Amino acid sequence: MKIAQVSPLYESVPPKLYGGTERIVAYLTDALVDQGHEVTLFASGDSHTKARLVPVCPSALRLDHTVVDQFAHHIVELQKVQEQLNRFDIIHYHIDYLHFPISRINRIPQLTTLHGRLDLLDLQGLYNHFPDMPVVSISDAQRRPLPQANWIDTVYHGLPEDLYHYGTGEGDYVAFVGRVNPEKRVDRAIEIAKQANIKLKIAAKIDPVDQPYYEQEIKPLLDHPLVEFVGEIGEAEKSDFFGNARALLFPIDWPEPFGMVMIEAMACGTPVIAFRNGSVPEVIDVGESGFVVESVSEAVEALKNIDLIDRQNCRKAFEQRFLNTRMAHEYVELYEQQIEKNAHILPLPQIIQPKRASISHNTLPDELPKN
Repeated sequence: MKIAQVSPLYESVPPKLYGGTERIVAYLTDALVDQGHEVTLFASGDSHTKARLVPVCPSALRLDHTVVDQFAHHIVELQKVQEQLNRFDIIHYHIDYLHFPISRINRIPQLTTLHGRLDLLDLQGLYNHFPDMPVVSISDAQRRPLPQANWIDTVYHGLPEDLYHYGTGEGDYVAFVGRVNPEKRVDRAIEIAKQANIKLKIAAKIDPVDQPYYEQEIKPLLDHPLVEFVGEIGEAEKSDFFGNARALLFPIDWPEPFGMVMIEAMACGTPVIAFRNGSVPEVIDVGESGFVVESVSEAVEALKNIDLIDRQNCRKAFEQRFLNTRMAHEYVELYEQQIEKNAHILPLPQIIQPKRASISHNTLPDELPKN
């Protein structure tokens, strides 16, 4: 099958540091290539992939401080995809709804994985207007705000089996990995660690928009002997960071669409203590890969019982449910369904450009070739 993967350009594929969507695009793309498919990846030029790479911009937009208008680069990306439509059996978009008007016109088999939150009022009118666009959710919970969307399936994220190694949790600390913002609730993680009297290591990035929140609300909480702020970490550092932790704290306060750090921890054998929001109940098998709680006090109690969870069972749960090979197989099934559905739809007639005559300087007007 000839497949186009269209990635956001904010991070490279895979990202150098923090980044969820582009990381999943990387793992999916490589798994599809390994399964024998011909894959073209539209992404930033500093991406690394087993697929054929079409570089849209030189480097990831978030790390390029000369970039002011990020959407301008995504418009260029859409045009590059349109110029190569005849190369593909199907196009898999990961750039949200940006392509909807074009995809409705060109009628090429396509689908979109929605990676972000959908509980935004602005999206209601958009999905009312585009009820025909086939979309894939990354958890069933993600769908709830938009029941009118054309959901064709839920496909959970997956990681390569050998990406992370199993850890014993001998670091005698709990981990927090993610972003510093009001939704991720690192303040809750700090309170849980303090009440449980255990060290907390925070590996998190701070976006410019969240800098005031960090300075005013979080930075004062870091001045405590049990709290260590590590900062943003990359892929190479995660195995040890997760694997040495006794548990991952995931104290979110928003409808998390998936929460990839949960399965990253599981891949290292590290159980997760997560608040009941969004996808959490779908990802965590209570007693096998972690505990689902609803308060700081419940999280502290779960932490006291964390040794009841067998870390090998935690790793096994990851291998059974969250590998990128499983993710790729499920997407291929969806690709085949969309191609079959589109088989009877005639493409819009193409505009045939008139042939341009080659005219020499010595050709007289009445000698011009006729089309």
